[in-house]
Amino acid sequence: MAVRDPLGAAVHRDPLTDAAIPDAEAILRHRFRRPELLAEALTHRSAVQAGGALSNERLEFVGDRVLGLVMAEWLAERFPAEPEGYLGRRLAHLVSQPVLAEIAERTGFPALLTVGAGESRSGVRRRASVLADAMEAALGALFLDGGLAPARDFVRRSFADAMQTQADPPKDAKTALQEWAQARGHDLPSYHVETRAGPSHAPEFVIAVSAAGQTGQGRAGSKRAAEQAAAKDLLDRLAR
Repeated sequence: MAVRDPLGAAVHRDPLTDAAIPDAEAILRHRFRRPELLAEALTHRSAVQAGGALSNERLEFVGDRVLGLVMAEWLAERFPAEPEGYLGRRLAHLVSQPVLAEIAERTGFPALLTVGAGESRSGVRRRASVLADAMEAALGALFLDGGLAPARDFVRRSFADAMQTQADPPKDAKTALQEWAQARGHDLPSYHVETRAGPSHAPEFVIAVSAAGQTGQGRAGSKRAAEQAAAKDLLDRLAR
């Protein structure tokens, strides 16, 4: 189906993506005036052909900013006495790839994504990086179609459990591991990339970290996320 891109170009919308729109609208609790925005949000880069549908990368860019704004507003309201540093740590955790991917999985986004045939067979719909990107893209579409109010409602509804579990400001795993090592007189943790696999639009990094004579390993779609996963793995090993 040919539709008009929000920036004015005529594009093709995948019929499979069209079929997913009602389910996505139910998850977001918003009826789209411009369903082409939602179709774009559900389209992974691997499914884009020359002259075809747009991928969700541009909407991900918008949604990332929307999520940061809505979450910052919510945190300032919920923790009125906390200084900026604590709020920043809470924000970094709540908008992190693992949290976004878990919420996307729980709300049913994997089944709605349009991906390339080869990527579908490789399980790309379950990759944390792909799910996190899709969540941000959906937020971007929601904001552009309905404004800040429906985006805020979706975030507060979907992130409620993650918000409520934060009794204390979290520390990211790399910081916590560094503090653990320094407090015990060990050298600082050492990180190195073990493997990098996958296509350029969906890479997968495996990173190892060593400290106190032990090693942890993390796997994710970016080096930063893989380092965090490796640090968490090592902290869990050290705790045991």
